[in-house]
Amino acid sequence: MSQENVFTPPAKIEEMYPKEFVGMNRPTAGAREQKELPVGKEDIQLYSLATPNGQKVSILLEELGVAYDAHRISINEGEQFFSGFVDVNPNSKIPALVDRSNPDEPINVFESGNILMYLADKYGKFVPAKDDVRKRTELGNWLMWHMAGQGPMTGNFGHFYSYAPETEIEARTYGVRRYGMEVQRLMSVLDKHLEGKQYILGDDYTVIDIACFPWWNWVCNKYTNSETKITGKDFLSTNQYKNLTAWGERIAARPAVQKGLLVCPFGVTKLKL
Repeated sequence: MSQENVFTPPAKIEEMYPKEFVGMNRPTAGAREQKELPVGKEDIQLYSLATPNGQKVSILLEELGVAYDAHRISINEGEQFFSGFVDVNPNSKIPALVDRSNPDEPINVFESGNILMYLADKYGKFVPAKDDVRKRTELGNWLMWHMAGQGPMTGNFGHFYSYAPETEIEARTYGVRRYGMEVQRLMSVLDKHLEGKQYILGDDYTVIDIACFPWWNWVCNKYTNSETKITGKDFLSTNQYKNLTAWGERIAARPAVQKGLLVCPFGVTKLKL
């Protein structure tokens, strides 16, 4: 095989950087603009966007029925790099939350899975009791599975299938094949687990269902290839996962879920990546 047909990286990744960073992706952390976050009147302040990760938290807040202020963070405009947001989440990823129930010592909470557990424990709903070690451990098992697997792998698939530059044909082919198969495998894992169950932990609807549902929903109803118009649902043949489909329909029918999906809407059709 000739050298021209083999990927040969340069000595340093910096040699692959674009001449000018124009989108959100850069190799450094920290604030890019000095601007404080808005603060409403409620104890719970949510800073988010209606991505799957953002929808997890807004769904739980709607299910809990607690008062909160929701502030849209436009990642397309780089608002996650405003100094106020970075103060709450130094990783500059939505969602983030501030609990101001003690205004002298507000609590910053980031990472969607951590926010779910914080809120569920704070209000004592949609989570096993703290002394139920077996159920808490099972919840932890599936939450880590979701945070390390279902969420990021589904997001990687969506990036290559729907959002990556149209001219990156070889990269998109490789990415869609790799992550598409992995998403199918993860769907199969959950589908088999849900056999004979209403929800992931059995009869009880919990934060792990809330965590997993938005990513399933995006595969079925959001991801579409702009050239073929084939949806992620059809491309990945999600109808083969009977238990998973029934679980998703069960959750989608909940009024609080329907409301939570609409919090902090995008207002744009495509991201700058």
